[in-house]
Amino acid sequence: MSDARIDGYARALFEIARAEGTLDEVEDELFRFARSYESSDALRNALTDEQIPAGKRQAIVEDLLGGKATATTTQLVSMVVGSGRGRDLPAIIDKLVARASSSKHLELAEVRSAVPLTQDQETRLAAALANATGKPVNLKVVVDPSVLGGIVATIGDTVIDGSVRTRIDQLKSRL
Repeated sequence: MSDARIDGYARALFEIARAEGTLDEVEDELFRFARSYESSDALRNALTDEQIPAGKRQAIVEDLLGGKATATTTQLVSMVVGSGRGRDLPAIIDKLVARASSSKHLELAEVRSAVPLTQDQETRLAAALANATGKPVNLKVVVDPSVLGGIVATIGDTVIDGSVRTRIDQLKSRL
């Protein structure tokens, strides 16, 4: 799909969530859903298979998110999937998250960690990244076991890689 369409969907979802007064929560839930979508071939195939009727794909979304996410999040994902834009879901959501961060005058910081971070760790990490970049950040944590340990933080075009995997790769190249 063209960037203009992705932008249009992201803008519409953003405005709906903002009008509902649940932007922060919906933004976080959509971000986590997009990461799950990207990491699951089965989910991605189920939501993008043109052979499956749109109503059935929407029912999959409602079964998956029902009770675990706000009604707004469930309805927004269902709407995108129902309109045949399931393949573009991560791009749409990423644009929405960037728009939400920008509206709060925050820099988006995506952090990949091997294990879930505690609230205290997230708070300290957000403060450290804000100090390093000179801008307050909207911290989004993705649990990624391939990191092995440590974190990889991406803020705009800047990548701060403090992962065990990278250190192991550096040691391998030295040997």
